[in-house]
Amino acid sequence: MNILLAASEVVPYAKTGGLADVAGALPKALAQTGHNVSVVMPRYNLPKISGLGEQMPGALMVPFDFEQRPVSVFVDRSGPVPVYFIDAPQYYSRPGLYGEPDDAERFGFFSRAVLELAKALGEQLDILHLNDWMTGLACAYLRTVYSNDPFFSRTKTLFTIHNMAFPGVFSPSLLPKLDLPEWLNRTDDGIEFYGDVSSLKAGLVFANAISTVSPKYSKEIQTEEFGEKFEGLLRARSHVLFGILNGVDYDEWDPSNDSLIAARYSPDDTSGKTECKRDLLRSFSLPEDINRPVIGCISRLSDQKGFDLILDVADRLMDRGAMLVVLGSGSEYIEKRLREIRDRRPGQLGLYIGFSNDLAHKIEAGSDMFLMPSRFEPCGLNQMYSLRYGAIPIVRAAGGLDDTIVNFDRTTRQGNGFKFHEYDSTRLLEKAYEALMVYADQELWRALMQNAMRADFSWKASAARYGELYERLAADTSAVGV
Repeated sequence: MNILLAASEVVPYAKTGGLADVAGALPKALAQTGHNVSVVMPRYNLPKISGLGEQMPGALMVPFDFEQRPVSVFVDRSGPVPVYFIDAPQYYSRPGLYGEPDDAERFGFFSRAVLELAKALGEQLDILHLNDWMTGLACAYLRTVYSNDPFFSRTKTLFTIHNMAFPGVFSPSLLPKLDLPEWLNRTDDGIEFYGDVSSLKAGLVFANAISTVSPKYSKEIQTEEFGEKFEGLLRARSHVLFGILNGVDYDEWDPSNDSLIAARYSPDDTSGKTECKRDLLRSFSLPEDINRPVIGCISRLSDQKGFDLILDVADRLMDRGAMLVVLGSGSEYIEKRLREIRDRRPGQLGLYIGFSNDLAHKIEAGSDMFLMPSRFEPCGLNQMYSLRYGAIPIVRAAGGLDDTIVNFDRTTRQGNGFKFHEYDSTRLLEKAYEALMVYADQELWRALMQNAMRADFSWKASAARYGELYERLAADTSAVGV
């Protein structure tokens, strides 16, 4: 099949979260199964993009704001699939990827440009795979402006939700500028959303099928607690809503071939993990006591990620002898609280505010445990990275965390981590204490590490599920109820 995947961020070019990992890894896995796959994203003014790729001849004409907007398109063919970049400096040469007052216009333009690029490439699409609110309006364009365009006569759309918490709302007064009909500002069959309009809703309403990034999250978002006020719509479209777990790119995240860590190791020989732990402690200027448990955390610093719980239990974990290593940025309040704890306990808390890919790999390789007590977590990737690196996850049973982590049973020695259900710091502390107790029995801990490191969450299985869904969509729309 001919597949075009559109995303606002793609590894290795631009990343703020798990969306970029999926958009980078899934196309590669799909291409390995024989599909013709391409990727398109904005051409941001970022070091990994500037000067990259070849410029396609001519200009891509994008109808927008009552005129034809010419834009350049660049393509990078150095990887397993071609990646196209929409070059519109007025929209994408910004300090960050998101958070601009004109985000709706920026990504409305991108959505329209994706469709025009598809036509310019010439081969009819079987599947247009769209991701999160930044591409949701492409579904609306296909059902309105392009509804009678023969080029898209056989194109089916899959809209993947990576995080329901970002609905992409904007004023309905912007619809004419986006060249979208004003009737879309309706509740039942349009994209109206509590007085505004929502590009996320455009994807939910008009896509042929919807997917989320884990089976558990596909159920959660149909409830009031996690549905972000879209739960009724999602329940109405539950017959075309699928949960497909994200995979892990083991070419990048595997201690047996990781060039960013101090020593390589595998389930058959874990001795290198000791040197990685020593290197991690040095990197954060912590005492090189390799017998003390190290608990790692790599995350956006927000309450969604459970940092209200982490702040509540940090001192008690360190009272039990644990050292904590935290990498991330986010809430000023959480950053301030973490700095205060580090200043009080400089020998037990290592802190890096910001992001470093090198440090992320060191934390996975050098930690004994990994903390992810998220309030909600559509999929989560770090818990799957941690399993491969033998950094035992301590998680809350939310979304993909619940799908991937099985509580360790000390009697049967089955399971790969520690999981609690109620969002409460006492429940987190109980599971962390249980992990520390198992860590004290090194024979038991080795058995747990073996279980974790041998777990397989590669993209192969996930890509196969996407491929099956694509084929059902392309071959027989009634098979998925659209």
